[in-house]
Amino acid sequence: MKKAVFAVIPARNEDKHISEVVRKTKKYVDKIIVVDDGSTDKTRKEAKKANAVVLSHIINLGKGAAVKTGCDYAIKEGAETIVIIDADAQHQAQDIPRFLKKLKGVDIVFGYRELDKNMPSLLKFGNWLINKTITFLYGIKIKDSQCGYRAFTKKAYKNLRWKATDYSMESEMIARMGNHNLKYAEIPIKTIYSDDYKGTTVLDGMKIIFNMLIWKLNNI
Repeated sequence: MKKAVFAVIPARNEDKHISEVVRKTKKYVDKIIVVDDGSTDKTRKEAKKANAVVLSHIINLGKGAAVKTGCDYAIKEGAETIVIIDADAQHQAQDIPRFLKKLKGVDIVFGYRELDKNMPSLLKFGNWLINKTITFLYGIKIKDSQCGYRAFTKKAYKNLRWKATDYSMESEMIARMGNHNLKYAEIPIKTIYSDDYKGTTVLDGMKIIFNMLIWKLNNI
């Protein structure tokens, strides 16, 4: 029996990109779930027009909350594998088969962005610092801990399921992965920076590092 593959796409004010992302992603998965996280534009409408399943948060709760809403729904609907992909067209959907192939024999596969001149300098430094902190605290070497493009199994999600509602969720997944001794792999991906950088800020980065210390102390 074919194992169902679901894509979860957290989205907030992405009406310019969401239909294209859904259209390209549907070639490689069985079902697409878009979680509209309190958008004030036409994200929900455009995602529905593209034939995605759309779940909505009335107010903005954060990326971590949006992804968890989508993943919980996917598991309930029979997903065996979940792929998380961003809504802003920075990730290339054609990489999904590579994630699925690499997932055989491991619990989770992380994408890591190839460094190039288009990646904001602040993003490079922040990733480096967070990656080093993860290695120091958990003994895990991850090339790009903040890349949101990743795939994991239904079984792994039970242990990975995070509490963070913001951008800390990516790091919390890694912390939980380490504490549960899950197997992981990494693949290089290309990232397209089509808009001004939006994502993890300096404040977010500081909060992530603080949270990792708390997670370590609490052995989550």
